[in-house]
Amino acid sequence: MTSTSTQAERTLRAASSVGTIIEWYDFFVFASAAALVFDRAFFPRVEPLVGVLLGLMTYAVGFVTRPVGGIVFGILGDRVGRKRALVWSLVLMGLATVAVGLVPTYATIGLAAPALLVLLRLLQGVAVGGEVGGALLLVTETLSRERRGLWSAWPMIGGAVGNLLSAGMLALLGATLGEARFVAWGWRVAFVASGLLIVVGVWVRRRVEESPLYRAYVARRAGRPRLSLGGTLAEHWRAMLTVLFVKAGENALFYVFTTFFVVYVTRVLHRPRALALGGTLVSSVVEVGAIFAAGALSDRVGRRPVTALGLAGAAVWAFVLFPVCARGSEAAVLGAAAVGGLVHGVIVGGMSAFFVELFPTAARYTGFSVGYQLATVGAGAVAPLIGVALLGRFGSTVPVSAYAAAMALPGLVALWRARETAGTDLARVA
Repeated sequence: MTSTSTQAERTLRAASSVGTIIEWYDFFVFASAAALVFDRAFFPRVEPLVGVLLGLMTYAVGFVTRPVGGIVFGILGDRVGRKRALVWSLVLMGLATVAVGLVPTYATIGLAAPALLVLLRLLQGVAVGGEVGGALLLVTETLSRERRGLWSAWPMIGGAVGNLLSAGMLALLGATLGEARFVAWGWRVAFVASGLLIVVGVWVRRRVEESPLYRAYVARRAGRPRLSLGGTLAEHWRAMLTVLFVKAGENALFYVFTTFFVVYVTRVLHRPRALALGGTLVSSVVEVGAIFAAGALSDRVGRRPVTALGLAGAAVWAFVLFPVCARGSEAAVLGAAAVGGLVHGVIVGGMSAFFVELFPTAARYTGFSVGYQLATVGAGAVAPLIGVALLGRFGSTVPVSAYAAAMALPGLVALWRARETAGTDLARVA
């Protein structure tokens, strides 16, 4: 391997992770702010719990447009290239996120404030809908198949690191400014700062070469009709359902472990916001290591057993997490959050290369993104809302845990019925 190719591979891995980190930072800073301050900034005239639910609903609507983004950027990625689609999605996310930080409060413009918030969240959903598929494909279609599980970890740490950065930024602002100034205007800094991150992300991504597998596909298919969206859905529906069920379980567990966790610790247990955000920080750090370790393990033992282990472990932990938080010390809360990050990271590390290997080059971006993003609507969008509603109805976290565990079951069945894909030569299914 030449030093030039080594440098190109390092640039690719860095670009894939930096871009996803920035996009997920933008997405998660909204989720954290929705749980912490949006009820007071945009819904001040309702009961506190109702205000929290309304704040979380503005967060949830972003998932509605994620399948739209998956389709739009999936088609673009399959037709004009992975690289272009990724740059465009990053720019859209950055503009929408900076704009959120500039939206006036309810006290200033009334109902127009939450309306603008929802509109910008919808644009965020479109942008992030096209992000993960393109970044993952660019890496897995370029680097060696023998370590594809490990390589796929680079773009997939974006969620954990983005969550870490968003929680860290909000925790820093809260500690520096104090409660009153943080609620009044300090939270906006976390959104406006995204503008600088986007400039860096676009610069890094423009330095990356297009996937050689995709370039070969374009040359081979020159002049031939392309597979339509309907054709992709008809030909690859089984693979898309597999992605959908596994992703739905992973996503529901993730948002119960993160967004609902923040709501539960701060609004139900009435413990410090710094503790909840600290738990998110610790969880995210642990998850990054788990994603890399699980991705490398999946190269040795297969994608399916690693992913199944993570889903089963997370389902069990859903019943342990909240009792520990309710009865434990601050250290116990941080430790419980860390275990949540560990088991979730195992799922992500196992499933990422698996999803890519289920599709041919012609339909990979679209097929992957449609299944992946549809799952987020039925799972990630509603998980914190369902959690808060179940807690309010039953006064216990047991129904919340049962819901999270139940969401993992279809994914486990889908894994059992799917074929093992580790070691697949993507050029042969191009």
